Amino acid sequence: MPRLGQYGMHFSPDHQSFVQLGSSFYTHLSAQSLSSPYWVGRSRSVAKALGLEDNWLEGDEALRALTGNALLPGSQPLASVYSGHQFGQWAGQLGDGRALLLGEMRDAQNLPQEIQLKGAGHTPYSRMGDGRAVLRSSIREFLCSEAMHGLGIPTTRALCVTGSDTPIRREEIETAAVVTRVAPSFIRFGHFEHFAYNGMTEELKKLADYVIDRFYPACKDAANPYAALLEAVSERTAKMIAHWQAVGFCHGVMNTDNMSILGLTMDYGPFQFLDAFDPNHICNHSDDRGRYAYNKQPNIAYWNLFCLGQALLPLISSDGEPDLAVAALEPYKTIFPAELHARMSAKLGLPDAPATESSKAVIEGILKLLAKDKVDYTIFWRRLSHAVATNDFIPTRDMFLDREAFDAWSLSFHEHSAQIPCRPDADLMLKTNPAYVLRNHLGEQAIRAAKTKDFTELERLQELLESPFTEVTGMEAYATFPPDWASTIEISCSS
Repeated sequence: MPRLGQYGMHFSPDHQSFVQLGSSFYTHLSAQSLSSPYWVGRSRSVAKALGLEDNWLEGDEALRALTGNALLPGSQPLASVYSGHQFGQWAGQLGDGRALLLGEMRDAQNLPQEIQLKGAGHTPYSRMGDGRAVLRSSIREFLCSEAMHGLGIPTTRALCVTGSDTPIRREEIETAAVVTRVAPSFIRFGHFEHFAYNGMTEELKKLADYVIDRFYPACKDAANPYAALLEAVSERTAKMIAHWQAVGFCHGVMNTDNMSILGLTMDYGPFQFLDAFDPNHICNHSDDRGRYAYNKQPNIAYWNLFCLGQALLPLISSDGEPDLAVAALEPYKTIFPAELHARMSAKLGLPDAPATESSKAVIEGILKLLAKDKVDYTIFWRRLSHAVATNDFIPTRDMFLDREAFDAWSLSFHEHSAQIPCRPDADLMLKTNPAYVLRNHLGEQAIRAAKTKDFTELERLQELLESPFTEVTGMEAYATFPPDWASTIEISCSS
């Protein structure tokens, strides 16, 4: 594995596990360089987690290597092949069209982590794309990766963003950027679909065995290891989606090739944290049919798991009967609602509250009120936390047009609390309901400044998002209602 310390990242070719799967899984190629790279953003917490020396991330070697202009010692860059369903339709072969896996290293806790560049140039899987990423989308991915980690949501991480004045054409001419992404693995549902749909059962088994050996070793002892793998992935995915729904996060493009086999949030494109609470909200301007609307995310996740089950079926059942695969998906139907109930109960300051008719009514009641009056989701929960702490509910009540309806809900909330052993825990609420989330307009402000090579706004926002439950004096503007122009921001698949 890489040798860490004052020299930064080094990779040992003898221990690059994904490479050992064989040439059917990837293509070796080098990144395409960018002219005059510069630092845009860096995550000290990711560098620390990787065991890197702080000064390495300041140096020219790191800048060049993490832009794709120089090869790190021992690196064998590759782009992996996968397929997938996009917007519900089989899209055939896809793959890392603008991403390169540099290699694998051990982090500060001796756990394996893959290092990947996104935006490093054209690959055999780019199809009609140029293999590049633009500054705008790279900043959004960098900030959201770290924001999700700060919220405690399973996610890939982002070590840094580098930029270049190299022009890139999207809807308009923009400039290039590269994100360095970090995760134990970037394997997707689509990797399994690729080999299954191409009848490559030997490679499918090799991939499944690899994932089980490295990430789900308990499955090896199951009566059917591949059904156990599907069940374990279903459980992790259910927990991840419950996190999303509770915090008001919309992914925007939940294609099967954007779903992590490890239950990590990945591929941050047209995402959004809800402003006004609207269960039907569609954050992706390209999603004209609303397939990936906020309230559809739980069912889409199950649909994607069903696709994964179909891909694994040749390994699960020798006669092609789907019974075991379908059974392996069943835990999702119980784990997701249980996890979501637990997270919503924590938002109400009621940990370990049983899922009774009373508790469900309280949760459903407030969500209906929030939707009816289009109340700001994040601010409501934060104000409610302070209200429980101070017993002053007026600022929370004033967020509703129908104040009498809120009063009735508040009464039911207190009556429900009186029926259970605990009372609402304000400290828990303040540690569960964030003060800061990456709203679209906050990201847009950081992007606009970064286009002039002013990164102070990005750094300030990054710092707040890394500790989203800690209110900082003087930073109230980052925790208040979005401006009117925020509703005009359109985020699409090109974002």
